[in-house]
Amino acid sequence: MSEVVLLDPDGRARPWRLGPPAAPGRPELPLRSRIGYAAAHVVPRVGAENVPGAPADLDWDATLAFRHHLWSTGLGVADAMDTAQRNMGLDPAATRELIARSAAAARSVRGALVVGVNTDHVPDEVIPIRRVIDAYVEQLQYAEDQGAGVVLMASRHLARAAAGPGDYEHVYREVIARAGRPVLLHWLGAAFDAQLHGYFGSADPAAAADVALRIIEHAPDRVRGIKLSLLDAGAEVALRARLPRGVEMFTGDDYHYVDLIAGDGERHSQALLGAFAGIAPLAAAAIAALDAGDPDGYRRLLGPTEPLSRHVFGPPTAYYKTGIAFLAWLNGHQPSFAMVGGLHSGRSLPHLSELVRLADEAGALEDPDQAARRWNALLALHGVARPVRVAVP
Repeated sequence: MSEVVLLDPDGRARPWRLGPPAAPGRPELPLRSRIGYAAAHVVPRVGAENVPGAPADLDWDATLAFRHHLWSTGLGVADAMDTAQRNMGLDPAATRELIARSAAAARSVRGALVVGVNTDHVPDEVIPIRRVIDAYVEQLQYAEDQGAGVVLMASRHLARAAAGPGDYEHVYREVIARAGRPVLLHWLGAAFDAQLHGYFGSADPAAAADVALRIIEHAPDRVRGIKLSLLDAGAEVALRARLPRGVEMFTGDDYHYVDLIAGDGERHSQALLGAFAGIAPLAAAAIAALDAGDPDGYRRLLGPTEPLSRHVFGPPTAYYKTGIAFLAWLNGHQPSFAMVGGLHSGRSLPHLSELVRLADEAGALEDPDQAARRWNALLALHGVARPVRVAVP
């Protein structure tokens, strides 16, 4: 077994021995009982000027290979979402290219794909409601022209421009009416983006949920579902129970997804999670266990990943992308631990050390020997001693 050094919060080092991966292998049949999308990150080109404020310069081979990895597990891909660093390093030109390239890749393997549609190609300023609608529609039409499914992301422009709930209802009704096929809505909480505080016209989740529900009920045949990213399981269960028949709840709750996906016997949530990008083989195997009528197996596989996800998505939650990229690097899906915008500096070495421990305990390290080599090398670069041999308990 591979040995690593872990760092305590005070910087003291201690040895740790990694265990084997927990995923039993890729599912042989398509996943049936739950819909699962992994929200994918992007991989920067090594040696490029991916510094804060610079246009994103992506390693397209590695970025697309990661999407093929996700599809190979049986999961779908949610692309150009916040996990791909929308509003945190992924500029509008790179976003458009990402959508076009991912859509072409999805067609080549018949992989499930949805992409984020926002208003973020417009300068970061206050614009009138009419322009918010036009900006949404421009991105919507581009995404649909590429053949991708659409997720209507929460818009900072709309959050600034809206005078109340009525403006949210008006904007979404206008945009949804222009969609060529049913869309997903996305309610992203302030923990992920402080500029979205009070989205849907209220800081009270129950009142905001009423607004979201009215938007859905206005044209339920044009809304495939809603992705809820509030990190509030109670709010998700409450809204899930009120959705019209045929409209799905997609959990974006990276703290409580195990129970939410399992459901309460009457209703369950589908999955559209950044966490799934880091644990794709386990997530797919867990859903396959549900397909096989094995809820205990589902929990045995997915349950240990939740402490890992809670750590990755811990405050400040917006920097969870660093943990997703770090896991991808440990698992060999990108050549270096780097991110566009220099965001790999968003978490400390002790934080990443705890991530290594939790990933190991969850069985989420796909190749423990490789993960150990990479983590030990990163520590050595920072002057941390190589691990000492430990006795087997």
